[in-house]
Amino acid sequence: MRKQMRRAVVSVILAVCMLALSGCGGQRMMMGTGGTAGTYYAFGGVLAQYMKNYTGYSVTAVSTAASKANIQSIGDGDYQMGFTQSDVMTYAWEGSKSFETDGPCRDFRVLGALYAETVQLITMKEDIKSVADLKGRSVSIGAPGSGVYFNAVDVLEGAGLTVDDIKPQYQSFDDSKEALKDGQIDAAFIVAGAPTSAITELATTNGVFLVPIEGELRDKIMSICPYYAPLQIPADTYPGQPDPIETITIKATMVVDADLDEDVVYALTAAIFDHADEITKENAKGAELSVENATSGIAVPFHAGAAKYFAEHGVTVETAD
Repeated sequence: MRKQMRRAVVSVILAVCMLALSGCGGQRMMMGTGGTAGTYYAFGGVLAQYMKNYTGYSVTAVSTAASKANIQSIGDGDYQMGFTQSDVMTYAWEGSKSFETDGPCRDFRVLGALYAETVQLITMKEDIKSVADLKGRSVSIGAPGSGVYFNAVDVLEGAGLTVDDIKPQYQSFDDSKEALKDGQIDAAFIVAGAPTSAITELATTNGVFLVPIEGELRDKIMSICPYYAPLQIPADTYPGQPDPIETITIKATMVVDADLDEDVVYALTAAIFDHADEITKENAKGAELSVENATSGIAVPFHAGAAKYFAEHGVTVETAD
């Protein structure tokens, strides 16, 4: 009840601001991203600026605990939009995995998928060449209940392992990087758009190996979890990486408060996808922005404002209304 009352108050405030833009200085919105060493934070800052430039709404990108926290913060009325992994938003909608205890959360709608989030398994140990080699090793698998955590669990299970077969460490990307450098852990799962700044820094200063997720292992993971897709990390994505690396991916997706006005979300969507070429000059992830990518492989309903934009560009998407 308190959550519902809080969301109602926030919605009223936002509506009043929309009716009196000059008095409120334009609609102010908060965008949840992720840790400062990840792609969400860097790319979110760029997108927030384009939203502000082309809509007049003040959008502030803030560092957060990422996918699950962003969805919950939208539900609480703290944020109006945020980044999330496509698998995590499916968990939220269904009330499964990381949302099994809390139950379904459906206070959000999809604005659009943005880019491929790559499951990257990194190590500085030359004897770790496969996922099976993680048995008995100290491995960072993200915060408990996070998107990274469940990605790591999916990969481990594909290789016939469980969390009990490793020495799990629940660390952020930046903490994982430092722990690898200090020899405190043997490997880490990093799920973010490649190149990821934390991995680039580690590869530059200390050297790092990417462990492939391929062949029968990858096929098994995708047969169990259909929201994954195959992806190849091109050679030279990171310093000292002469060969391409096979792995799996899910999608980084922008979600918004279900209560946001249709015209507002339409304008925010256009601010991103009408300016993909300009955004690409500021962040390489912009090259993956397209109507096709934004609308494919999404199992959760879109916001009506985003659906209107995509319909004008020849693609019909599902809404909840």
